[in-house]
Amino acid sequence: MNTGMGPYKGGTVAAQGVTDDDKTYAVLMHLSVLAHLVLPYISLAIPIIMWLTRKDRSVFIDDHGREAINFQISVTIYSFVLPIIGVIIMFLTLGLGVILLIPLVFLPYVLAIVGMVMAIVRTNKGEYFRYPMTIRFL
Repeated sequence: MNTGMGPYKGGTVAAQGVTDDDKTYAVLMHLSVLAHLVLPYISLAIPIIMWLTRKDRSVFIDDHGREAINFQISVTIYSFVLPIIGVIIMFLTLGLGVILLIPLVFLPYVLAIVGMVMAIVRTNKGEYFRYPMTIRFL
């Protein structure tokens, strides 16, 4: 992926020549994570459509769009897999694992909200951002 920002691996990197419209659009892509809380599997279409319509106009939007999509795919996977792991642990421990089940069910949603807030703050400053615990698909 060539984002025009060199070997970016995380940290604070300010984007050059980013307009307020680019920042606003990128913030809206990150805010689409909120739709995951209501429609977990359908909500993935929102950042994909937003990214596809504007990715060629700005490197900043392209990068933030890819990041928002990767994050939402990751959260979707986590929200599906972690409860299954919790149920397996619960059965293997004869019910004692129920203590782990509740946090494992809510962990992806906490990760989504915290990550979204972090992304919005950095995006508003015109910086590139990498979500923690995100699988890179795009």
